[in-house]
Amino acid sequence: MLPLFPSPWLSEEHQLLGDAAARFFAERWVPHQAEWRAAGLMPRSAWREAGAQGFLCAGMPEEYGGGGGDIGHEAVLALEQARANISGFGGPLHSVIVAPYLLHHGSEAQKRRWLPRMAQGELIGAIAMTEPGAGSDLQGVKTHARRDGEHYVLNGSKTFITNGQNANLIIVVCKTDPSQGAKGVSLLVVETEDAAGNPVPGLKRGRNLDKIGMHAQDTSELFFDDLRVPADHLLGGREGQGFFQLMQELPQERLLIALQAVGAMERGLAEALAYTKERKAFGKSIWEFQNTRFKLAEVQAQVIAARATVDAALVAHLKGELDAARAALLKAWTTDLACQLLDECLQLHGGYGYMLEYPIAELWADARVARIYGGTNEIMKELASRSM
Repeated sequence: MLPLFPSPWLSEEHQLLGDAAARFFAERWVPHQAEWRAAGLMPRSAWREAGAQGFLCAGMPEEYGGGGGDIGHEAVLALEQARANISGFGGPLHSVIVAPYLLHHGSEAQKRRWLPRMAQGELIGAIAMTEPGAGSDLQGVKTHARRDGEHYVLNGSKTFITNGQNANLIIVVCKTDPSQGAKGVSLLVVETEDAAGNPVPGLKRGRNLDKIGMHAQDTSELFFDDLRVPADHLLGGREGQGFFQLMQELPQERLLIALQAVGAMERGLAEALAYTKERKAFGKSIWEFQNTRFKLAEVQAQVIAARATVDAALVAHLKGELDAARAALLKAWTTDLACQLLDECLQLHGGYGYMLEYPIAELWADARVARIYGGTNEIMKELASRSM
């Protein structure tokens, strides 16, 4: 594998965590990938194992049970997970997307109630944004919550929810005042189980969706039918703050997607190099054909460029300087590029590239959805163009 330029944000502590994660994934989780793909999800025991290793909420403050790190700690975990080709684990969404909503917008009581249990893997987080009729346009959500005394009564449906089967703590994007458009959006935190571990009435999980890729990741429909949610589970303390909260957190989500795309590209390049140097055709290795070397040199150049660009964005984010337009453009470019480069790497495998027993096939299939989730790339380009 090519030596990439050192990332300017990568400290010795980050590297040690990344090395530990790489060993853990290779030894503990990679051997179970076929089993988890067939099941359509990873077991909750794997989440508790990740919590015990310190791989959940690594960037959350220690006072709330987290690792006390920064986004760099989460970045190395996401990169190593992508390089290990473990797309079924929704830990990055849990730690880098769901937990920050609670940290930045939750009350002290909410943070102490939920974050330590998330760090342990006892609670598995999800965020329910997308609906059957509303995707990237979050102002168009129809799920609504009506205040009734000390509760909200939640009704509606969501789809394409990552961790949807396993999650027992779900942030739900809903309308608390449908007449106010974006100003009527709020975020409610739903605990899916009562104190005894029984499912709460009013929440139904739909089927575990059958996807093109990411087969070991549970992605589900959710239905709310007069689900009663305690009023103190509203994030931000007052209604109508949801759209602002979403916009504040989306740049980090899109940076995470870009990091995962880079990790997948690096693994895809490594797979193509290994395969072409060992596979023979017409009496010599595929690597010895000039076209192969030229193709992979081009892939290498683009992977280096993508890594450098994402590194620069991560440095900016650590300083609080990553704006929404730059994050949107980064997400769109890296995920488009990942699909292009992984296709090149698959092509060099010939027919074997289409077989799921080869990692490149799963990398290729898994990459496609990243151009859709987190906001479609078309929407990302529209957002970026507004700042030009």
